This record gives sequence, C-alpha cells and structure tokens, in this order.
Amino acid sequence: MSDTIDALRRQVCDLHRELVRYGLVVWTAGNVSARVPGQDLLVIKPSGVDYDELTPGNMILCDLDGNVVEGRHAPSSDTAAHAYVYRHRPDVGGVVHTHSTYASAWAARGEPVPCVLTAMADEFGAEIPVGPFALIGDDSIGRGIVETLDGHRSPAVLMKSHGVFTIGKDARAAVKAAVMCEDVARTVHVSRQLGEPLPIAQADIDRLNFRYQNVYGQRPAAQ
Repeated sequence: MSDTIDALRRQVCDLHRELVRYGLVVWTAGNVSARVPGQDLLVIKPSGVDYDELTPGNMILCDLDGNVVEGRHAPSSDTAAHAYVYRHRPDVGGVVHTHSTYASAWAARGEPVPCVLTAMADEFGAEIPVGPFALIGDDSIGRGIVETLDGHRSPAVLMKSHGVFTIGKDARAAVKAAVMCEDVARTVHVSRQLGEPLPIAQADIDRLNFRYQNVYGQRPAAQ
C-alpha cells in the first residue's frame, strides 16, 4: 500500500503543475486530490503552499473525514469538500478545484454554461450546472457538489459565486474536466458577445457524448 500512496503523491503533485500550465490557478489557490484505491484515504495538496514548492513529499494523506493521517502541513482548506465527495460518490477517484477566470465568471452570475458546442457534448454531455453558494470550512461545498451532480452527466459544477469543482474516475480525468470546463466557458462567453449561441439538439448531444466516451481514442487491441 505504501508504494500506491507514494505513486499517488507523485501523480497529485505533478497534476498541480497542469493547473498552472493551463492557467487555471493563481498564487496558491486551487487543488487536486486523489482517492487511494481500496482504502478510505485521499491524497491532497497542503494549504497555502506555493505551486513551485510542491513536492510529492509534502502532499497530505487524509482519511475520508478530512483528518490528517500523514503529512507535516495542514491540508487544503477544501479537504472537507473533497472528502465528502469521496464518501458519497464511490465511483469518483479524483477531485479538482479551480477559480479559473471564465468558468468562475459564469459561477459569479449563477448561470450554467449551456451545451452549445460539440466539445461540451463530448466531455460533459449536458450543460455545466451551477451548485449552491456555500462557505469554506465544513462539508457544505461537498454536499452542494454531490447534490448538483446527482443524476447529471457533467463531471464539472460551477459553485455559485465561488469557482469550479470537477470529478473523475481518477485525478487526471478530473484535471482534464477542469481544463475543458474553462475552455468551453471561454468560448461560449465569446460567442455570447457576438449573439445568442445556437442550441444542439438533445439527441445529437447524446450521440456525441456516447461516441466520445465509448469510441473516441485508442482502444486495447483484440486478443
């Protein structure tokens, strides 16, 4: 198990650099976490530590109540939200939080991003919904994430007046969803400066999402 946790520490550390690379975070805001497979544990970044100073060794191991199991630093201030998601969504292996500019602008308006692009249909299969306003410090944000995404195909939610939370089968998938969320939020925003975006028929959204999730990309060769 220690080898698995060490590998997750490296992965979570590396994925934080992807948030910087894609311009999704500033200063020390934002976080990535990963569930430890088969264990009631998660790995998450330390609170308030510069991205340049993140190392696998200072990633924090917590239980699913947000208590520190291993680590020299305090965990992210969003740990309670991440832990709540893992407790109530056993299918989720990674959670990401950002304040990326365009997606957070939609969150500030309390407005979902409509599914008007094929890239949105592919990744999200629906609009990107808005979750309720909630303060940091307990599991209120986590409850809002879980309740909003219940029965929804989107792996992203815009928490009202706050920012973006994404989920995935693992931490990398959650980071990808955060990258895509900001990309489509920007494009739809630009489109609305030019006029009203044109909707995509639900049947076409369904077909696009099915193909992307089940056909697109490389598949293992048949034995």
